[in-house]
Amino acid sequence: MTELPALSGQVALVTGASRGIGYGVAEALVARGDRVCITGRNEDALKEAVDKLGADRVIGVAGKAHDVEHQAAAVERTMEAFGRVDHLVNNAGTNPVFGPIADLDLDVARKVFETNVVSALGFAQRTWHAWQKDNGGTIVNIASVAGLSASPFIGAYGVSKAAMINLTMQLAHEFAPKVRVNAIAPAVVKTKFAQALYEGREAEAAAAYPLARLGVPSDIGGTTAFLTSEQSAWITGQTLVVDGGIFLNAGVG
Repeated sequence: MTELPALSGQVALVTGASRGIGYGVAEALVARGDRVCITGRNEDALKEAVDKLGADRVIGVAGKAHDVEHQAAAVERTMEAFGRVDHLVNNAGTNPVFGPIADLDLDVARKVFETNVVSALGFAQRTWHAWQKDNGGTIVNIASVAGLSASPFIGAYGVSKAAMINLTMQLAHEFAPKVRVNAIAPAVVKTKFAQALYEGREAEAAAAYPLARLGVPSDIGGTTAFLTSEQSAWITGQTLVVDGGIFLNAGVG
């Protein structure tokens, strides 16, 4: 059995973390000694993730990210279990539609924004009032390269991630100097969430990347660990693109 690292004294809340990027983030934070609360919609998947990460250091709170009662319960449970919440990672997201934005059902657009943007604001407000306002900490919003340029066929998702990037700057300005707020904009990461973007054509998709591979959750986990550490103590309001170099292909020629 691998020996766990000494406790860091830090506590994180990671939303949408039963699998994929969120799980990779939680895994990286546990690996450095943090205690972590993870959230997710599926109670069974969440329990499995808690058991894999280590039930002595990780708790799970099931619910939908856009549900304000779930937001309150997650923050309250973290405070009850660990007595603090130093780091918030807003990872929960949805992209239920694929197609031109001209034909987008506006109710679907509202759902995308509720989950991807409004829920992030709700969690940030609650962690701010519960702990960070008086004690400091960090917030990391998991955005996307889709929020940095036009994103054909996932337009609503891209617009929501652009809003999340601006939300990051607004929170960074308002919560300074106590709390640092940054975002990560990944390109395609190999998760169930992004599977439609590479399934059956992974080699072809990876060939477009200068680093010759798609991302994996640990790539985002390591970046999050950096942005929630003292090594990034003079960084706030920034969006760090983690994309295997894909944006290098946007030039002329």
